[in-house]
Amino acid sequence: MEQFFKSVLEHDRAAIVLCNTDHTIIYMNPAAIRRYSKRGGDALIGKNLLDCHSEGSREIIQKVVSWFAQSESNNMMFIYNNQSENKDVYMVALRDETGRLIGYYEKHEYRTAETAAPYNFDQSLI
Repeated sequence: MEQFFKSVLEHDRAAIVLCNTDHTIIYMNPAAIRRYSKRGGDALIGKNLLDCHSEGSREIIQKVVSWFAQSESNNMMFIYNNQSENKDVYMVALRDETGRLIGYYEKHEYRTAETAAPYNFDQSLI
């Protein structure tokens, strides 16, 4: 089952950076490695996410993670809208099977319409 979850993350076009509750980066998908290549790319794995942010951003991250820890129902927080990239940014709690907070990630929801042509059902894929 784990390989299926990893495949979902690996093929997502949005950057996905998973952190534990100590803010250590434990995983970056290929899109995140490309997006943050000027900051170190995959060399960021094992580093503290807070070291990559301004004081104001660190404070927001810490407050949201504290909010996640307050209740198992506190699982997603809208953080901001990035108008230049036409996306909304959220922080999402990661929990184990008991509901205990084990980490978090930042979720990017792009609002730009897809430009690829849809599948033409009249054509064969072969």
